[in-house]
Amino acid sequence: MTEPILDLGPQTRIVVRLAQGVGEEHLAAPTPCPDLATRHLLGHLLGLSAAFRDAARKNLGPTTDTRPNATVPDVGPGWREELPRVLDDLAEAWRDPAAWTGTTRAGGVDLPGGVAGAVVADELVVHGWDLARATGQAYEPDPAALRAAHGFLRAAADQNAGQGGGIFGPVVPVPEDAPLLDRVVGLSGRDPHWRPRP
Repeated sequence: MTEPILDLGPQTRIVVRLAQGVGEEHLAAPTPCPDLATRHLLGHLLGLSAAFRDAARKNLGPTTDTRPNATVPDVGPGWREELPRVLDDLAEAWRDPAAWTGTTRAGGVDLPGGVAGAVVADELVVHGWDLARATGQAYEPDPAALRAAHGFLRAAADQNAGQGGGIFGPVVPVPEDAPLLDRVVGLSGRDPHWRPRP
């Protein structure tokens, strides 16, 4: 294997752009993630980016062993500088073909490197949508990351069909001819039409 399966750089840059569009007035605003305000979503993005960066490097420890629901994430005063840096590190770590091989760990779960890469692509795509919707920004994910997210979520929904289909919540039905992003959002347990209440 001489090339990474997917370059996450285009999608991490999109998430960085969205984060740069977050104003102080948005931090307490609701998101499509139940019980998470925008500041908590940003904190989650920081934590998962560090965890999957270390998972790619097989640098297992506190970042990769912590379950995502262990605490409510939040951001500190330096998040505007920290998040782009960690996202850049994440993309760079997954450019190493070795990241996609062998076994690694994220969220306290051991999994194949290729599966971990698909999971982080999904996280970046779906949480990019969450952030865009919460803050009223336009969003067009990287097409390759979007396809990877769809493949991961579709397989998970098929595997869990008897339990509501989704791994992040019951699948929200979306027409098969809907845009791929809407189908990904529905498979992630979100309503593609979600908007903050006025």
